[in-house]
Amino acid sequence: MKLPSRVMTIAGSAAGGSAGIQADLKTFQELDVYGMSVVTAIVARHPETNKNVHLQTIEAIEAQFATAVRQVGVDALKAGMLFSKEIIEKTADLITGSNVQTVVVDPVMVGKLDSKLLANDAIDVLRESLLPMADVITPNVPEASYLLDGRSLTTVDDMKQAAIDLHELGPQYVLVKGGRLKGEAVDVLYDGETLTAFEATRIDTENTSGAGCSYSAAITSYIAKGYPVPEAIRLAKSFVTTAIEYGFSYTDMVGPTYHAAKRMKGEAHGVKWRSFD
Repeated sequence: MKLPSRVMTIAGSAAGGSAGIQADLKTFQELDVYGMSVVTAIVARHPETNKNVHLQTIEAIEAQFATAVRQVGVDALKAGMLFSKEIIEKTADLITGSNVQTVVVDPVMVGKLDSKLLANDAIDVLRESLLPMADVITPNVPEASYLLDGRSLTTVDDMKQAAIDLHELGPQYVLVKGGRLKGEAVDVLYDGETLTAFEATRIDTENTSGAGCSYSAAITSYIAKGYPVPEAIRLAKSFVTTAIEYGFSYTDMVGPTYHAAKRMKGEAHGVKWRSFD
């Protein structure tokens, strides 16, 4: 029996189940990789104190990472919501001291419901300590804007330039996701030489909670399974577009994507990819 690839997520726990660790582990399971998790924070708004982010200790983060590495081992790792500069620094140290082959960084800063998921003093640490060791980073338009000191990004041309400039921070690949722009859902990949567009039909729905987490988790999974980065992105975008197509909600709030959609419904939409002239 060939054992599945081993994939870890270091991210926040989303109590509603739609994003963060929960979305990552659902994605790993659907894509047939063995998922492990290091919880950095519990994201859940307390009904009395209104506190929304409950951080784990550095000791707890170290213990989770060490346990997974010792018991299983890690082929590929995704870093999502890290929140504080101390956790970002510790995550970078843990990765440096391990033999993880692939690192995908999803620089989570703001949640779907506008929850603040990155402290103000942590952006510089993220740029300087974690992004340079990434194989792939996957900022959406607002996150790319934050990383570029508030630059306005409103067009695909803006995204192309953002990908080029973010590449200078050190990652091997930069994927700027255009899900919040108008028109077709276009993402831009830059590898230091070539700009590539990945385009899918935009789904008219509000139920997209966890889409970004699931996308980066799927990219990590496909790379762990041996796919080249551009092909991993194409497959991951197909997976998450299908999940968005069948998103749902139990309440009047923004609901989750449906992680089992590709397995249960089949591929809803293909993804076109092309190099820019």
